[in-house]
Amino acid sequence: MKIAMIGTGYVGLVSGVCFSDFGHEVVCVDKDPRKIEMLERGEVPIYEPGLDTLMAKNVEAGRLTFTLDLAKAIDGAEAVFIAVGTPTRRGDGHADLTYVMAAAEEIARAAKDYVVVVTKSTVPVGTNAGVREAVAAANPALDFDVASNPEFLREGAAIDDFMKPDRVVVGVETERAAKVMEGIYRPLYLRDFPIVTTDLESAEMIKYAANAFLATKITFINEIAALCEKVGADVKQVSKGMGMDERIGNKFLHAGPGYGGSCFPKDTKALARIGQEHASPISIVETVIKVNEDTKRRMIGKLLDLCGGSFNGKTVAVLGVTFKPNTDDMRDAPSLTIVPALVGGGAKVRVVDPQGRREGEQLLPGVDWATDPYRAAEGADLLVILTEWNEFRALDLTQLAGSMATARMADLRNIYSPEDARAAGFTGYESVGRSGFESA
Repeated sequence: MKIAMIGTGYVGLVSGVCFSDFGHEVVCVDKDPRKIEMLERGEVPIYEPGLDTLMAKNVEAGRLTFTLDLAKAIDGAEAVFIAVGTPTRRGDGHADLTYVMAAAEEIARAAKDYVVVVTKSTVPVGTNAGVREAVAAANPALDFDVASNPEFLREGAAIDDFMKPDRVVVGVETERAAKVMEGIYRPLYLRDFPIVTTDLESAEMIKYAANAFLATKITFINEIAALCEKVGADVKQVSKGMGMDERIGNKFLHAGPGYGGSCFPKDTKALARIGQEHASPISIVETVIKVNEDTKRRMIGKLLDLCGGSFNGKTVAVLGVTFKPNTDDMRDAPSLTIVPALVGGGAKVRVVDPQGRREGEQLLPGVDWATDPYRAAEGADLLVILTEWNEFRALDLTQLAGSMATARMADLRNIYSPEDARAAGFTGYESVGRSGFESA
């Protein structure tokens, strides 16, 4: 089958590359000439483990190409995927559908034969019906169907998620569209991966409900962690005990500095807004949004305590600023709240992150970038672990403590234990949801 993928951002590029690896002929379209030039040179504009290799393989096989020409990409395609951005709209929290609707109209004007217009972008309930109306209005003579096919890709594990999904969700209105989507996902049908075929509105809602529920799990355990600190419990043990219950599960029960990224912040806000607009408020989700922001600010309080109540004149080494490991994504990362508070308070901040510098240099002004945790810690008053990259999981704590001016650590991902920190020579240690210590 021939597939056109509009948008070469995270979702569009990963999906396009993986579809081509299924054996389809895929043309990825973007309006940014620089991005298309990069892709044609074999350079990947995002960091996702394994994507560069898989992309090169399918380009070489002739199944994957990149272009600025939408009409050329659509010509002969049986399905056109819309995978453009849906950022949070300023002022009201709703998803901005400007790019989605513009893409729908461009598809309508360029298409000549029957095509399925598939929305891959995360969109509010009712958007695909709007896409249908936009296409029909732009080209009344066009024979087409619309489909909703939300993505469920974890950054850092996106290729595996695409190739071995928990489920694929497909929303359609006609049997004809269902057959086209079945052909696209035939390799997964043959390997018995679950394909959920439903109506458009249910497919749209599944995406929002799933992400909001995961965000709720994270926020719940972070509130439990705050209580654990007050009563002397250990949140890691609490999470373990909870997660053994199959009805709860152990995923997304790791206490930390709050969620971030491209999906959870945007999708929770959009779902809350959808509820408000339909006079059916999602009070739990509204609370999750508030508590997540409170959690990030609570982390600043921990750092202040370790710095004696003031950041002024202190040197702080921060390990990790992306919202999670194995990605270069900085969107809504806890670091964007915590690091500016350090800088604004008068601290000299040194940052180490394996992939975060490209975006971080603009988003985190006033910091010094280092490539090595040990150099960043030399002469520092505080060490902060903010993202749990593998590179930070087996550090020589004794060496770190010995090189610091004041050996204090804020382990905001609970990688180490208070006992290990004390034995290594740290005189102050804080984590999330566990007892710390501070020596005189």
